[in-house]
Amino acid sequence: MADTDPVEREQAEELRRTVLRKSLRRERARRRRDDSIWSWLGTFGLVGWTVVIPTLLGLAFGLFLDNRIDTSISFAITFLITGAAVGVSMAWYWVRQESRGDDDR
Repeated sequence: MADTDPVEREQAEELRRTVLRKSLRRERARRRRDDSIWSWLGTFGLVGWTVVIPTLLGLAFGLFLDNRIDTSISFAITFLITGAAVGVSMAWYWVRQESRGDDDR
C-alpha cells in the first residue's frame, strides 16, 4: 500500500471501520435474539409511534387549513390520509431495514 494515494488510503480505512462497526452491531443483534417480551413490545411501540406521529401532524395541519381556507375540500381528511400513508411507509421501511437477513446485506 506504499504506492496508494493518501485519499484512497483514508477511504479504505473509513470503509474498514464502517464494515467493522456494522459487523459488531450484527453480532450483538444475534446474541439478543432471545430478548424478553419487553423488547418486542418496545419495538412494536416504536413502529406504532412511527405511524401515529405523521398521522396526527397531518390531521393538525389539515384542521389548521380548514379553519383558514373556506373551500368544499376537507383538508383535515386529505392530510390525515396523507400523514397515515407517510407514517406507514416510514414504518414499513424501518421494519424492512431491521428485519433483513445477513444474505440480503
